[in-house]
Amino acid sequence: MAKLKQGTEHRDFRDTQLQFAAHIRHPEQNPPPPGIEDRRLAIYRDLFYNNIQSFLASGFPVLKSILEQAHWHSMVRDFIYRHQSHSPYFLKISEEFLSYLQTERIASQEDPGFMLELAHYEWVELALDISNLEMPANSAPQGNMIDNIPQISPTAWRFNYRYPVHKIGPQYQPTAEQAEPVALIVYRNRDLQIGFMESNPITLRLLDIIQSQQCSGRQAIAQLAKEINHPQPESLVEFGAHILSKLYSSEIISGFHPN
Repeated sequence: MAKLKQGTEHRDFRDTQLQFAAHIRHPEQNPPPPGIEDRRLAIYRDLFYNNIQSFLASGFPVLKSILEQAHWHSMVRDFIYRHQSHSPYFLKISEEFLSYLQTERIASQEDPGFMLELAHYEWVELALDISNLEMPANSAPQGNMIDNIPQISPTAWRFNYRYPVHKIGPQYQPTAEQAEPVALIVYRNRDLQIGFMESNPITLRLLDIIQSQQCSGRQAIAQLAKEINHPQPESLVEFGAHILSKLYSSEIISGFHPN
């Protein structure tokens, strides 16, 4: 009988915990456990919400700044209610919020069309800032860098967006997608500073070829010329050398290895 009573008490306590958690996450839809003073519950409700909201506000400052306050708070509460997080770490909250926007957010007419891409761009900045990835030791080019193998920094990430997310803010909010992809390289340099470079799809493809094939700049340019059916492939070499030099000076390319 003692074991039966103990098991019943354990289930009752667990049910109370689940009811308490459901209430904290969505107090409008879930009543609190009986016998708890609302004044005490309010402390937990406010503490829980304010912590989550504060982390999201610091992780997505631009997104928060362009949304009406009521819309922002409504979205944060919907995230808390709807999303089941897979990590207990506060630094992962931004990643969990991005996942919510990508897969669980029920679109509102007040959601700007660029919202998901802007949130992704802001998450990338945070993810790079806290990433354990490190740039390899600096290796200066040996001779002509176009004939050596560029080493792309693991802390330089490349993206094509439909909106100019790096320009969005309270004073600029595009209403339509760009006619051409917005190519961006977001990177962290050796001084641990986050930066971005506005690029173009051709340059991003050149870096894709170099990284996937570990080939020289000249070889990558030749393949790129073939892919875009360029009538004068050799004319791209000078352009490619200039691009590689620019990427190296920004530490998007960490160095060059002899071919």
